[in-house]
Amino acid sequence: MSLAENLTQVQRTLTASDRTTLLAVSKRVPASVLREAHALGLRHFGENYVQEALEKQATLQDLQPVCWHFIGRIQRNKTSEIAQHFDWVESVDRPLLAQRLNAARQGAATKLNVLVEVAVSGEDSKGGCLPAALEALANEIEKLPHLRMRGLMALVHPDPDQARNNFSQMQALFHALQNTGKYPDLDTLSMGTSADYIQALAHGATEVRLGTVLFGSRHQERL
Repeated sequence: MSLAENLTQVQRTLTASDRTTLLAVSKRVPASVLREAHALGLRHFGENYVQEALEKQATLQDLQPVCWHFIGRIQRNKTSEIAQHFDWVESVDRPLLAQRLNAARQGAATKLNVLVEVAVSGEDSKGGCLPAALEALANEIEKLPHLRMRGLMALVHPDPDQARNNFSQMQALFHALQNTGKYPDLDTLSMGTSADYIQALAHGATEVRLGTVLFGSRHQERL
């Protein structure tokens, strides 16, 4: 199926909530395909690798509007480039990274939107702060003048039953933070991928991160 057909199918599942952001996971996807996606109405693109993203941003700098999300593991030596070239960072999991991003964002016209990645799957291969440390990290981000604490992100366990529990836990953590009243910009719960985004939507996801279901597996290879 074409990108247009894939997008139409996905959009049918999102019509129940006009607040859902469709984040196109565009790692390994050529800039030419992202240009096509933009022409079809996609505006949010998620990249995992800084150098790859910067090359695409340079190629696609004529596209407006477009919103770039960094969704990969953050290396400390890349925080400056991330802070300067992205609109959102969705994988902050410790205070040091938040502090470095904040320092590098000085002088920018807008604050950097930040999501805290939370470790709920129990898998060592996935990053994130522990749920017990979440509020302390959120408090740290809220104090930093060049960051906006926008919400939470998680990658859940691939087992459907465990994934359901992970989604429920994330929904509860998100609502608990909202109920504190400390975070006026908190509005984003990012969870759900091509394999499980329908389940994520049922648990209150406001952003889903879709790659294969949009672009197909043929683009998931090194450029």
